[in-house]
Amino acid sequence: MKNKNIYPLMLKFVFSYLIRLIMYHKIIRIFTLFVFSIMFFSCVPTRQFQELKNKNDKCVDERDSLKSFNESLTVKNTESLSEIEELKKEIVDLASSKADIEDTLSFYSKKYNVYKKLYDDNTLNQNKYDSSNDNETKLLLAEIQATKNDLQKREDKLKELELALNSKQKEIDAKNKNLLVIDSELKEKQKELEEQSKKYIELQNIINRQDSAVAVLKEKVTDALLGFENKGLSINVRNGKVYVSMEEKLLFKSGKYNVDSKGINALKKLSGVLEQNKEINILVEGHTDNVPYHGTGNIKDNWDLSVMRATAIVKTLLNNSKIEPKRITAAGRGKYVPLESAKTSEARRKNRRTEIILTPKLNELFQILESN
Repeated sequence: MKNKNIYPLMLKFVFSYLIRLIMYHKIIRIFTLFVFSIMFFSCVPTRQFQELKNKNDKCVDERDSLKSFNESLTVKNTESLSEIEELKKEIVDLASSKADIEDTLSFYSKKYNVYKKLYDDNTLNQNKYDSSNDNETKLLLAEIQATKNDLQKREDKLKELELALNSKQKEIDAKNKNLLVIDSELKEKQKELEEQSKKYIELQNIINRQDSAVAVLKEKVTDALLGFENKGLSINVRNGKVYVSMEEKLLFKSGKYNVDSKGINALKKLSGVLEQNKEINILVEGHTDNVPYHGTGNIKDNWDLSVMRATAIVKTLLNNSKIEPKRITAAGRGKYVPLESAKTSEARRKNRRTEIILTPKLNELFQILESN
């Protein structure tokens, strides 16, 4: 019963496909009629129906392939027709160009014939003229030869002048080259000089600032030690440094290195100034006279005494202020740097002294000098 019910549907499906195939290929039409006849007059099993359907699908694929191939051929045919039209246009243009070229050739051929005739006539007349004026021609040739010889001499002279000119030009070029080298060297020297001038100005400014700082420092020290002037203390500036010179009587008893009360008072006032001016380096130098010193213990001569006195002053300055110890240097010079060379009591008194030398830090100046 199931097979009987499916037959009408199968027939309807096959019939619709056969109608489509009939429109495209003759073989397919015959095959369709054959299949249609078989299916119409007999009961077709399902397997046979499937085979027919597969064949039908294959035919449809072939049809589509042929259709695509036909469309491709149509496109190529259209392109070929377009190329043919372009070639026809080119043929027409070439034909027109050919006509123009032929016209131009004809024109110039005629013109050539006219000029050839004129040339032939001119040659004939020239021959007649040459035969009738042979003497005049010889004279002209002689003059031409003389002129040619003179011209050759002038040309030779000109070449000599050109050679001399080239030689001079080479000399000028060499000198110009040397001038360029010298000019370049001068510019380098000028540049170096300008840089040195800048460094000099910078150094001068630093020195001026140092001189100003020294002057201000001297004024501050003078103000601090105002009460000690004319009591064995002197303050002066030498070589950009402030020298505070204290005689022995202001600081020590004869032959001793312990600072007495008057000296401690003066050093306290000085330490206050030095504590505030942190950019100042401090050098304490002890000096003695040339009278031999005979001592016992740690002090055996004038040199030992000068060192001990310098160290005692350094300790007094540090004990009465917050001065950084690294700013202070203690040194003993003994009898070897006297102020007076005379062998008098007054000269020896001046030589027995302690000098506190105050020097502004010269870091900027040293940096500039090192860079040079």
